[in-house]
Amino acid sequence: MTIDPTVHHEIALRLARQDQRYTKLRRALVETLARAGRPLTITEIRADNPGLSQSSAYRNITALSDVSAVRRVTGTDDHGRFELAEELSSHHHHLVCGTCGKVEDVIPSPRLERAMAEAARAVADEAAFDVTEHRFDLLGVCADCR
Repeated sequence: MTIDPTVHHEIALRLARQDQRYTKLRRALVETLARAGRPLTITEIRADNPGLSQSSAYRNITALSDVSAVRRVTGTDDHGRFELAEELSSHHHHLVCGTCGKVEDVIPSPRLERAMAEAARAVADEAAFDVTEHRFDLLGVCADCR
């Protein structure tokens, strides 16, 4: 997957507002996350970026998270996974394996999105709550673990 150049520009602006730079390493991390098509662990990110130390990976992912360019995705294991923020990539949901912890992206159909919007409206009405976004994770067992 090729990342849209406007995404790099937006991330650079977000970092600049915090007096941070969009370094070559941060750009490489963003490219890694964009190519993956699913949330990645730090180990997976490092595998795609030879020579990247664990501390540097965490420090730079944290800087990208602090400006809402990257978000942490929770799986069923102790490993944090990271992906580009939805407004920089695309709206999607996740399939989460309860056995190995792998998290896969799922692009929702229009039918699913309509159902989710209706469910969100119902909950919002009952709870007097303004829903601004939704996240939908399905837990189960992946094909590799079955």
